[in-house]
Amino acid sequence: MPNLAGYVLAALAEIAGCFAFWAWARLDRSILWLLPGLASLALFAWVLTLAGTDAAGRTYAAYGGVYIAASLGWLWLVEGIAPDRWDLAGSALCLLGASVILFGPRGA
Repeated sequence: MPNLAGYVLAALAEIAGCFAFWAWARLDRSILWLLPGLASLALFAWVLTLAGTDAAGRTYAAYGGVYIAASLGWLWLVEGIAPDRWDLAGSALCLLGASVILFGPRGA
């Protein structure tokens, strides 16, 4: 699975899983929300293992930038709150950092 697609899928699975816990704990939803939440978090962890990087730490670091951008998309599309210019600027910086981590030349 290409890194970007895997990172996006992992981010959506992680955010959905965490939101299920948020909904149960903070929005008074049924405890049954935790079942798909747990499944989603397991999917997140599995998908992240498919990333094509050479080390787990580098995978997680690069994923962080994608996670931040996806979280702002969730904020907008699911929670109905449009990200402001500071959200977007911060997300762009994080994606730039993730790109440096993923695509930077590695010394031998």
